Amino acid sequence: MKLPSQRHLFDIPDDVAYLNCAYMSPLMRRVREAGVAGLTRKAQPWTIAPRDFFSGSDALRAAFAALINARADDIALVPAVSYGVSTAARNLPLARGQNVVVSADQFPSNVLPWRERAREVGAELRTLPCPATGAWTDAVLEAMDDDTAVVALPHCHWVDGGLFDLERIGAECRRRGAALALDVTQSLGVLPLDVTRVQPDFLSCAGYKWLMGPYSVSFLYAAERWQQHGTPIEHNWIHRRNAEDFARLVDYEDGFEPGARRFDMGERSNFALVPAAEAALRQILEWGVDNVRETVEALADRIVERVAPLGLSVLPKDLRAPHYLGLRMAEAPPAQLLPELAKRQVFVSLRGPAIRVTPHLYNTQADVDRFAEALEAVLG
Repeated sequence: MKLPSQRHLFDIPDDVAYLNCAYMSPLMRRVREAGVAGLTRKAQPWTIAPRDFFSGSDALRAAFAALINARADDIALVPAVSYGVSTAARNLPLARGQNVVVSADQFPSNVLPWRERAREVGAELRTLPCPATGAWTDAVLEAMDDDTAVVALPHCHWVDGGLFDLERIGAECRRRGAALALDVTQSLGVLPLDVTRVQPDFLSCAGYKWLMGPYSVSFLYAAERWQQHGTPIEHNWIHRRNAEDFARLVDYEDGFEPGARRFDMGERSNFALVPAAEAALRQILEWGVDNVRETVEALADRIVERVAPLGLSVLPKDLRAPHYLGLRMAEAPPAQLLPELAKRQVFVSLRGPAIRVTPHLYNTQADVDRFAEALEAVLG
């Protein structure tokens, strides 16, 4: 079901065309208000009870779990995707002579931890070049072999939205005995994802893009097989067993809280960021991810139609995420493209050779027209 414009939920002036959700989403008013209310509690700390250190974060992990068809116990709260991927790299087996498959030009957070781990053990970091056809899934399946220990990928490529069929890739990982580590920052909240179908070992996602939340709140899904004996990359009091009993914290428990909580960051109970992030997730769940996808896809299709006369190319629809456009020119985009667009109150990104255009529910047909007209004026 297509949704009506949700611009009224945001603080975006009518003359601003912000088509840059892949960079950073604007905060909804309700998200900002939840964060301010949470921050204000610190002015009267006697109103913050020990149970509040646990209830807010558990509500947040439950909301995220609902997005991916997981259990709340499967979710850890982390500060960044790099933290989540580093946790995966710490726990997934990798030995000399094996390989880790990554895509070329993937965002660094799901590459650098694997590069370091591969160096430590003498494994190969197998980087797939961008396929000429745009068919990333086929390239991944062809690159895997019996020495593949880990496949570390996004759901869609952050440069141009090139799509990875995670169910097919996940099935091949299981057939070969390889682990699957995902960074779904540029897709979750718009593209439906069911971990019971994909079956990743670890899945990380930042909260400040398509999850519409604040910075510094991210999420880590850990499959149940890694929850019993997994090793966290930090040790703190709040993920230890019986942490709710403040009077006995100096018993220094060896055991962990149940599920993926063993991977939680310290100070996970941030009283400003946690309620803001939860408010954002609750709104996405209220919209329905399928409805968000359908609505944003229609906006993206209109953008492609409007800029077609300018000679820009884009990946075919069956090879890219529906919410994500990487517009390419025959030559490199002019150096002043972004500043010139900004003068016209139009905001997009450049990533590699692509003009990255990523709309959301706050965008309107007027935004599409403003972008097309501004781009035509700048490109001449």
